[in-house]
Order: sequence, then C-alpha cells, then structure tokens
Amino acid sequence: MIAYVTVGADDLALAKQFYSAFLPALGYQLEEGPEGLSYALPAQPDHSFVPPDFYVKPTFDGHPASAGNGSMIAFEAFDQSQVRALHAAAISAGGSDEGQPGFRASYGPRFYVGYLRDPQGNKIALFSSNPSDPARDG
Repeated sequence: MIAYVTVGADDLALAKQFYSAFLPALGYQLEEGPEGLSYALPAQPDHSFVPPDFYVKPTFDGHPASAGNGSMIAFEAFDQSQVRALHAAAISAGGSDEGQPGFRASYGPRFYVGYLRDPQGNKIALFSSNPSDPARDG
C-alpha cells in the first residue's frame, strides 16, 4: 500500500499556487511548514484504509528538483466536468497542458483524463471514471 508520494520543488510558492488550484476541490487539506507542503485527505471514521498523503518539498540534497522520466501522479476527480474545470484551473495557476481532458482510445470507455505538468515538470493526471457520466463512443 502506498503511504505517501513526494515531489520535489525549487519554488514552493509556485508549487503551492499550482497544487492549491485543484487539490482542495478534491478534498485535500493543506498543511504548510518549513519542510514544505503536505496535502492530505481527511481520515474517514470507521475506515481502516488511509489514503496516501501528497508532499511537495525542496530536495534533501540541495540540488535542483527534477521530474522523473516515466513518472506520473494521478488524482481522481468526481466527474468529467470537474476534470475539465480543475485542468483549466491548474494551467491558470502555472501548470502546462500535457493532454487536454477527454477519452483516450487505449483506456476503458469511461476513463476520462487530462494531463498536466506542474511548474517543476512533474506529470500529473486528473481523471474520472464516474459511471454516471457519458462513456466514450465505440
């Protein structure tokens, strides 16, 4: 089970602007401290599963942060409309488009996804597979 995910950032203010543009809408709460940014989903009473935290921190070795080639972090949205809205908000907050929201032929008929890069270059996916939303044709 994944306990947490961490990405490096050289500019925490810019990273905060980017991630705060969409993570609170997905239920994440921000704690900010001298060690960086911590986004966490609140614990659910009577649930043993604890969703992983997401951290944005300066590098420990002092060298510039870098994005991993082939690495991506995906956050689940509630529906297709939210994927579109949060993708646009994240771009307005300093991110860059890596793939407009929509269906992808290589995924299931309900997997709706938009891709981004954060200001540091980390690849982020915002997706929904809500059964109440329309499915891909074909």
